[in-house]
Amino acid sequence: MRKIVATESVSLDGVMESPEEWSPAYSTQELDEANAAGMASSDALLLGRVTYEELVAFWPTQPDDNPIAKFINNVPKYVVSTTLEDVEWNNSTIIAGNAEEEIDELKQQDGDGIGIVGSGTLVRSLLDYGLLDEFVLNVHPLVLGDGKRLFEDVGERNALNLVDSKTFDSGVISLTYQPAKTDVEEADE
Repeated sequence: MRKIVATESVSLDGVMESPEEWSPAYSTQELDEANAAGMASSDALLLGRVTYEELVAFWPTQPDDNPIAKFINNVPKYVVSTTLEDVEWNNSTIIAGNAEEEIDELKQQDGDGIGIVGSGTLVRSLLDYGLLDEFVLNVHPLVLGDGKRLFEDVGERNALNLVDSKTFDSGVISLTYQPAKTDVEEADE
């Protein structure tokens, strides 16, 4: 079964909005290498509509000598949206029906991991559906005060287990979490 992994840049107060405006100040070669390793473990992207629209406005015009551009422009992209009628970006497919069922079917297909960037609403939904396998939260050492937060309007309580952590020289801390298993799930193993 394929794993769905959400990698998010957040401020210390949980803001994820517009990381292109505040996260580059904390970028280091070591952090870039860690992010590239995360991309390499995925052979598909799962995106919400807003994130798709932000990414498609920039990445398709970037040259393939940029490793992020090469990856993101060529990898299959699945866009969860009930409002988009067409997606123009190379290798993009709309998931417009029952997102929970369609994403579960996508996880059952052969392949490597499925990565998510941004897409806060989608990430929260996948957590509620029990379809999100892992979070990688790159927590940046700044407080933004306002902006869209990753865990706004959270539905049910979700326990997480910390499975890895790494501190970078820039002060960014990468925290990897997996949803905690319930007693029923542990008994099934």
